[in-house]
Amino acid sequence: MNLFFILFMFFSGLISFSLSRKHLLLTLFSLEYLILILFLSLFMFLMSFGFELYFLLIFLIFTVCEGALGLSILVKMIRSHGNDLLSSLSMLSW
Repeated sequence: MNLFFILFMFFSGLISFSLSRKHLLLTLFSLEYLILILFLSLFMFLMSFGFELYFLLIFLIFTVCEGALGLSILVKMIRSHGNDLLSSLSMLSW
């Protein structure tokens, strides 16, 4: 039952990530949702077998780095283009 619920949440996150192509902020929210589902599944996996949870700490460190990088790209895009629409982004303007 828990596995079905986690898989449903993960695939709904993948669908929302693939359908949110207009705004960068919506894409970042979808990525953070997917990361939280992966964190939950890793936590349940490690707790069910009695492993140490140090890997989750490293996973959270990389998650924070990914979030900070995404927010810095969002801030640079809003300062240079005035919005977060991905359609207004051109690779030549970076």
